[in-house]
Amino acid sequence: MKKVSRYLTALSLVILLVPAQLFATPTISESAIPVSPASESAKMDIMLKRLNEIKDMDKSDLSATERKELRKEVRAIKDSVKDSGGVYISVGAIIIILLILILVL
Repeated sequence: MKKVSRYLTALSLVILLVPAQLFATPTISESAIPVSPASESAKMDIMLKRLNEIKDMDKSDLSATERKELRKEVRAIKDSVKDSGGVYISVGAIIIILLILILVL
């Protein structure tokens, strides 16, 4: 009986100590792949052209579902244009920068 309890204890320790992430396959997200600035600007041009096409469209003869899809597409394009590029500085970082500048000057 002592052997069985020792084996169960050892087995439970092995199961707990071997991380499950060892067996996981690594995934590569699209954001990890570097994008060249030329292709980025080409994508932006394509999206802006599509926005202009949608703006120039006659939407009076479209059904409700088609208009809903167009609205979703416009929102997605605007979000991707808004999220592309830019440097964001938090309020705390601005305060620290100002304090450093005051101390230096």
